[in-house]
Amino acid sequence: MLTEPVVQARHVSKSFGGTRVLKDVSFEIRRGEMVGLIGASGSGKSTLIRTVAGLTPVDRLSRPAQAPEILLFSQSMQHRGRIARQANELRARVGVVFQHFNLVPRLSALTNVCLGQLGRMPLLLAAIGKFSRADKRRAMGALARVGIAEHALKRGCDLSGGQQQRAAIARTLMQGAEFILADEPIASLDPNSARRVMDILAELNRQDGITILVSLHQVEYALRYCARTIALKAGEIVYDGPSDALTPEFLAAIYGAESEDLFAPFDPRLGQAAKPLEAPLQGAVPSLVQPADGSPVMTFDRSRRAVGAEQLNVRARA
Repeated sequence: MLTEPVVQARHVSKSFGGTRVLKDVSFEIRRGEMVGLIGASGSGKSTLIRTVAGLTPVDRLSRPAQAPEILLFSQSMQHRGRIARQANELRARVGVVFQHFNLVPRLSALTNVCLGQLGRMPLLLAAIGKFSRADKRRAMGALARVGIAEHALKRGCDLSGGQQQRAAIARTLMQGAEFILADEPIASLDPNSARRVMDILAELNRQDGITILVSLHQVEYALRYCARTIALKAGEIVYDGPSDALTPEFLAAIYGAESEDLFAPFDPRLGQAAKPLEAPLQGAVPSLVQPADGSPVMTFDRSRRAVGAEQLNVRARA
């Protein structure tokens, strides 16, 4: 039995100046999935993450039958290039983890994590950053969950890259996020830190039922941590299906020489990841789609996919 959709993107396009970055992108992510998003640099991964989060408006197209739209939790985040009125309410349920951490350098790790509570605080208290003792206990619990409680009083600028990214993930826990959008969260990290961050995301997906869309520059991480992968090329989805189908030969057929960067040699220090929530595809039906460059690409009929994820309540652990 399929779970409810968390993300529904329909006919999403985005241009900057005269450059089309996303081209008629449509996909759906259901509750409990951990989905990898891959593509070479400039393929549109970060722009897609930002449009789903409601941080970047999509293009407004004129064809009524293909109105661009993004729904989160079955509610409109944006429609025809306009951010919806309830966008702030939806954003409160979505945690965004950026490549460059986005911590406040002069604030302690504890206070940075407490900032995840701002959207749920009275305006006056939020404006002055007044956090209760209960808020701080929850923040400490979130830091303990990601393994850096001992660094709670260090300033953000004094944390290592991996510690800063873990603090950013702890902030999404403090926020109570039901859906995490991670934009290349391990691109700036060493292999050990990258593995630890991906382990944490996989654990949140498995134990807390948090839905995750994570963009990755190396396919090996998608193979280990994500049952499903969406591949972008020049702003178009060229593959959406089980990650284990992404062999070097298949990627070379899609990306050509760019596939060498996506399938970089695998670092042996990467450990075994926890099994993702989603059950394997059962009876997936292969079909061909035709991207703009004319190259045939395999995709899968996802209507027959079995999902083993359960809807769980997200809770901060004090």
